[in-house]
Amino acid sequence: MADIAPPLDSPNDARAKRNVAVLVAAQAVLGSQITMIFVIGGLAGQMLAPNPCLATLPISLIVFGSMTTAPWLSTIMQRYGRRTGFMVGAVGGAIGSLIGMVGLMTGNFWVFLLGSWLTGIYLSAQGFYRFAAADTASEAFRPKAISYVMAGGLASALIGPQLVKVTTDLFVVPFLGTYMVAMAINVLGIALFFLLDIPKPKPVERNVETAAGRSRMEMLRNPVILTAVICGAVSYALMNLVMTSTPLAVVGCGFTTGNAADVVSAHVIAMFAPSFFTGHLIARFGAERIVALGLLILAAGGGVALSGVELFNFFGALMLLGVGWNFGLIGATAMLTSAHSEAESGRIQGMNDAIIYACVTLASLASGGLMNCSGGDVVAGWNAVNMAMAPFLMLAGGTLIWMVLRPRTA
Repeated sequence: MADIAPPLDSPNDARAKRNVAVLVAAQAVLGSQITMIFVIGGLAGQMLAPNPCLATLPISLIVFGSMTTAPWLSTIMQRYGRRTGFMVGAVGGAIGSLIGMVGLMTGNFWVFLLGSWLTGIYLSAQGFYRFAAADTASEAFRPKAISYVMAGGLASALIGPQLVKVTTDLFVVPFLGTYMVAMAINVLGIALFFLLDIPKPKPVERNVETAAGRSRMEMLRNPVILTAVICGAVSYALMNLVMTSTPLAVVGCGFTTGNAADVVSAHVIAMFAPSFFTGHLIARFGAERIVALGLLILAAGGGVALSGVELFNFFGALMLLGVGWNFGLIGATAMLTSAHSEAESGRIQGMNDAIIYACVTLASLASGGLMNCSGGDVVAGWNAVNMAMAPFLMLAGGTLIWMVLRPRTA
């Protein structure tokens, strides 16, 4: 039978562990640029934007770039391999940082936005690191491989904000040095991908009608896939909704840019530190329980944020937000990878990340509007951002409960 293309290779966890090590390094080194840009993107936008409601638009354009990139980048990886796709992402990040520098030097907000959109090509590529970790892993090792790669972000959480502190005022133009370092990180990071050992996908037999697997709509009718997409999108979007406004809220409440960098650093550590054991928790308790726990922790983060605007409130809320994102996204990824064939991977993974980044784009756009244009002061805006989480948490939680209960009643 030739209904489904054969797998890339026999599971080989020695190879998988080598690939995981490379991807962890990429997550740590190349990923630090995203931490840097998310700390200063809204502040730079506030400096350049003609309207304060557009302050977070640069971050939104990064995520929009990821959304528009994910489908074709996934196709490139399906056809030419992960290495090629990851190199394309790094080149996009380097060019985006360069154009961002031009926007800062000329004071042109729209040029700065173009650079942000190109930076989204890198962010999209980074999103596929977790899928690449699963490519050569056995079924037993797969959740751990995904989790370990996500853990590489822990180093980026330490590196990125510290680089912001050093580079923010390096030149007369604020933030110019930060974007210069981000460009260098992309150029140097390309070398890492030569160490990857992930075979190119074998071509699917096009003369067999069902060789390519299910269509996108057929896959979305699968309850596991649908739930994974919704829970992954909600976890990522709500994390971005709150994190995008955090530097504006911290500085607006009288704290410094350094304080904002420290809060974001703690947040990103909380995003990735649990990855050392998230895979083990999924293997023991199941992805569905871990996703549910992630959603509850996100809700707790919103509660802490609404309880006050002292520095410890920002730290507590953002750390809870990071852990909730970790459990929600890794759990949803594990659910997704368990529900499709190798031949379907390029199609479903590209669609999944396009949907996620579409939701994150809307969340980051809404973040600036809620923060700067929904109340009379910073506190009112910050509260509006956090209260907006509630309906989406209920949507994801309800979908997860429906999926779990459905087999019992079907």
